Amino acid sequence: GVGPRDASPDEGVVEDLPLIDEKAVEQLTEGLISHYLPDLQRSKSALQELTQNQVVLLETLEQEISKFKECNSILDINALFSEAKHYHNKLVNIRNEMMMLHEKTSKLKVSGINI
Repeated sequence: GVGPRDASPDEGVVEDLPLIDEKAVEQLTEGLISHYLPDLQRSKSALQELTQNQVVLLETLEQEISKFKECNSILDINALFSEAKHYHNKLVNIRNEMMMLHEKTSKLKVSGINI
């Protein structure tokens, strides 16, 4: 015959499970949620504040970067002006030399020497 060892291992398991009490599941769920929800809400608000602070920080950094770019362009303009002044002085010197040479040649022509 069929002994107790010949029975399937799964046999009788369904009958052994207690009936699930929906109300108990609901109460357990609410208890679990009420336990963790405040911490999660605090974390959420802290993360939102952190995100807002990061946005403000990024905007401030962008403004500072644009200020540095303006400073660099001002330095470039200053360098350009000093270079222009240098070349202007060279031109003034060349003009003075040309006027002096013109005077000398004019005096030589008056003296009767043709160049």
